[in-house]
Amino acid sequence: MNVEKLMKMAGSVRTGGKGTVRRKKKAVHKTTTTDDKRLQSTLKRIGVNAIPAIEEVNIFKDDVVIQFTNPKVQASIPANTWVVSGTPQNKKLQDILPQIINQLGPDNLENLKRLAEQFQKQSPAAGTSSTAAGATGSAVDDDDDEVPELVAGQTFEAAAEEDGHKHSS
Repeated sequence: MNVEKLMKMAGSVRTGGKGTVRRKKKAVHKTTTTDDKRLQSTLKRIGVNAIPAIEEVNIFKDDVVIQFTNPKVQASIPANTWVVSGTPQNKKLQDILPQIINQLGPDNLENLKRLAEQFQKQSPAAGTSSTAAGATGSAVDDDDDEVPELVAGQTFEAAAEEDGHKHSS
């Protein structure tokens, strides 16, 4: 090997003066305060309070919803700071739309309009295929899915009794 290269390597690993033992690398000491501890101390200084009994937090971002189930929520109203900690799940808006329709505000109106337009574009394409299938013989199946119309003067109890008499005889 090259002597100069060896001397350069030997000089870089010596941590003390002449006569000290050479080490492979310098030991890097980690600080005892982790990021979480520093964050908690900063939040305590701001004066956040825990908000109990929150089952779900949804953060809306375009057509993606970041959903936290049973999160730990802390807030400081004067500092305008909200802390939501837990395990997040990224979901599409249309996947969870029926459950969260009452949570949507005016800022999500554009997203709802966009979704409605997408559904309208998809529904005419589905409508043409269902009419073609209905003409081939699935019209009989469609009658089973519908609720029958009520007949004036007839109640469910009377109809059940008539069916009961028919089946028993």
